[in-house]
Parts: sequence; C-alpha cells; structure tokens
Amino acid sequence: MIRINDLNFGYSSRHLLFKNLSMQLNAGHIYGLLGKNGAGKSSLLKNLAGLVYASSGKIEVMGHDPAKRQPSLLRQICFIPEEFYLPSVKIEAYVKTNATFYPNFDHKYFNGLLAEFEIPVSQKLVDMSYGQKKKLIIAFGLATQAQLIIMDEPTNGLDIPSKAQFRKIMAAALTDDRCIIISTHQVRDLDNLIDTVIMIDDRDIVLKASVEEITQKLCFKRVKELDNMAIYSEPSLLGYNVLLPNYDNEDSKLDIELLFNAVLSERTKIKAAFN
Repeated sequence: MIRINDLNFGYSSRHLLFKNLSMQLNAGHIYGLLGKNGAGKSSLLKNLAGLVYASSGKIEVMGHDPAKRQPSLLRQICFIPEEFYLPSVKIEAYVKTNATFYPNFDHKYFNGLLAEFEIPVSQKLVDMSYGQKKKLIIAFGLATQAQLIIMDEPTNGLDIPSKAQFRKIMAAALTDDRCIIISTHQVRDLDNLIDTVIMIDDRDIVLKASVEEITQKLCFKRVKELDNMAIYSEPSLLGYNVLLPNYDNEDSKLDIELLFNAVLSERTKIKAAFN
C-alpha cells in the first residue's frame, strides 16, 4: 500500500524533520502514529497525501507518487486534518459538492454514521460545535470508501461519549483493502483500536511494531515495589506502572502511554528488547 524510502523532508534546508526515513505500511491495518509535538507527525501525513513535497527520497502510495496529485490516486485518499474549514451550508449541500470527488461514496453509510454520532442534519455546518464538525468530517471521510484514510488528531474536541463512538466506528471501518493511519498525542484514545504502533522521534522511526509483537516482547504491570528488571517505571497511586522484558511469556495489556514514555526515555533498552 505505502512504501517510503530514504525520505528527507523539512520546511527549510537547515532543519530536516525527517532524515533518511524508510517505512512500509500495508492494507488491512489501523496504524497509530505517535510522537512529541513538533516531531513531524502531521508533516509525514501531508507527504503521504501529496500536500507537501520531500526534498529527496521516494514515496509510493498504491503505486503512485502522491506529489504528482493524480486524480486516480486522490480519489482513493481521504485526509482528515486537525484544523479544517466548513462553509455556511447544510450537510446535504456539503455532501452534494464534495462527494462527487469520490466515485465510491456511500450515502447510506454516511447517513448511518450521522445517526451514530447524533449529528443534527438540518443545522448549518458553521452553527455546529467544534465536536459536531469533527464528527461530521470523520463520517464523510469514512463514507468516501477511500482505500487510504489519514486522520490527524481526530479525537481533539470530542467528549468522552463521542470518543467511545469513534473507537466503535473505526473498529468496524477497517477492511482488508483499506489502510487507516491515525496520528494523535492523546495516546489513550487509541487503546483497543490500533493494531500497529509507529513512533517518530529525532527525525526517524524509533519504533514500528504490532500490538501482538509488543506484548510478546514486553510486559506491562503494576507493582508495589520496583526491582532492577524494570525497563521503565512511573509512580501510581497503588505503587508503580512498570515495563519489563517479557521473559516469562506473560499476557499483559498494552499501555500505549507507558510505552510512549518508555521509548522516549529508554530507547536503547526498548530496542534491545526487540532484538
């Protein structure tokens, strides 16, 4: 689906966000793209969508160079940005104008998502709350039936019930021929949703692994006292949340936030656990 080879990108020649970045992403997966503010998550997504252009290296999306902006590719990509503008029209008019760019747009599915998200269909878009607008563009994006769905901070502005709705809808949206990439700094919003974690730091990919591989290599625990086996730990009300090498093949639930902080603090130890 996506191949990136030796990507170099920056908004100035003196400061590269990515240096020789390489990665492959496949259909049938929901990827969680994580990184600190300013690490380049949004810029990587924009490169995949052909909205910005690399200084060198190669990006291939479904056999196309996204920088060429070919209609045959663009109709199979839906990019849902963090910041967006919606015109002063009703939903029907918005869909009539924009759905034409996507030949596989599913109007029945879209209306079902509106109902699931409890979006008032008769209201003008500009009169909606930020959270309602965000749910609307998520519903539209999924209804395009595009093979590549790119979401940048999709849960920003959503309340707790809406985040639960989002996770339910996204879990059902994945198909064998669709690739979904979700970038967020609200890592707990991705719990039980993504199947592969990608972390960006220091201009490169510092971790790319499936949830299954992570929980095979690492064990996430809560303990009362620390020992020297812990790769990383954080204090909690009942002791410590710790990350350990999974020498005993224990079953544990992925704690994305703990993993994220561990990779940033103990990258060498985490890397050693995967070797």
